[in-house]
Amino acid sequence: MAKYLPPLPAELQARLETPCIVIDKAQTERNIARMQSAVTNAGCALRPHIKTHKIGRFGQMQIQAGATGITCAKVSEAEVMAAAGIDDIFIAYPLVGAFRLHRAVKLLKKVKRLILGVDSIAGAQALNAEASDMGVRFEVRLEIDTGAKRTGVAYEDALETARYISTCKQLDLTGIYTFKSLVYQGKSTVSAESSGLEEAELMASAARSLRDDGIPIADISAGSTPTGLQVAKTGLVTEVRPGTYIFNDYMLYKEGAAELEDIAGFFYVTVVSVPGKEYAVIDGGTKTFPMDIFLNASPYYYPSYAMVDGRDDLVLTRLNEEHGMLTSLTGDIGLKTGQILRLIPIHICTAINLQNQIYLFAEGNLETLKVEARGMLA
Repeated sequence: MAKYLPPLPAELQARLETPCIVIDKAQTERNIARMQSAVTNAGCALRPHIKTHKIGRFGQMQIQAGATGITCAKVSEAEVMAAAGIDDIFIAYPLVGAFRLHRAVKLLKKVKRLILGVDSIAGAQALNAEASDMGVRFEVRLEIDTGAKRTGVAYEDALETARYISTCKQLDLTGIYTFKSLVYQGKSTVSAESSGLEEAELMASAARSLRDDGIPIADISAGSTPTGLQVAKTGLVTEVRPGTYIFNDYMLYKEGAAELEDIAGFFYVTVVSVPGKEYAVIDGGTKTFPMDIFLNASPYYYPSYAMVDGRDDLVLTRLNEEHGMLTSLTGDIGLKTGQILRLIPIHICTAINLQNQIYLFAEGNLETLKVEARGMLA
């Protein structure tokens, strides 16, 4: 049977309002310390992404452990983290749209360091114009696509774009960044080592190209949780931005980036109906469990939208908004109405974004924490 952290004592489970997520504080602290130590020992800076926890308290824990700052995807997330007292923030997402730029100007005045992402000449033009109108200067990094085919200027166009940004009087181009994840030579891979090495080499080569052209960038930022440590160990980048490592999940376990005992976050649900021995219904559906994975698909073949702790025969493959239907591979569900189950998230980041609050388990007690940056989409 898989080895995870022990479940909550029965008396604490009885206090939960399910469906919910419980985070183990001690394991979270171990995860933070382990990543920070490994990245620091590699001579690299750690700027964790808050997309996983979305809670200022956890961001502060990462800063206190040695992180140089944090990474956000949206300006609204950055506003939440700034309100929590974090004052070194990188928004690793193209700031396109006047409303975002206006909010970024206000945020700039509240923190010690704000770095913005840009991945196009058009985006740089708009950002420069807004900064000029407001009488401010923005520190920016150029995003380069290294294989994920998401945001990021095409690799071969990076130099031309960087040259243009360098002419923008209100923009200070200090670095480049990328998100690549598990991609190698343009295709998905299960090898974090080969993907991470390629990521670091591509970014180092891009940095050399820009510097040789007289563009004095200082920062080379890369690395998600699956590749972050591999990237850091190459010595070719200055910063990595993993996020999920703080809690870990079943996806990272399958990707080889975490052990099962490293997982710090779990679902707790209640069995609300057992119509027959064929299936049981739990009180969590699509409003609880992320749907951003493909079941029984290469390369990891996830059998269920979450893994039922202690019952390898149970699978969660059918969901409505408020209902989750569990079936057993044996044909006999063996559950009772009112029973509380613990499930292991496949992808913890999207799971937490579905919750208004989480429970934090620490030293035998439970407290609730608001998911402050939940739904911060702008």
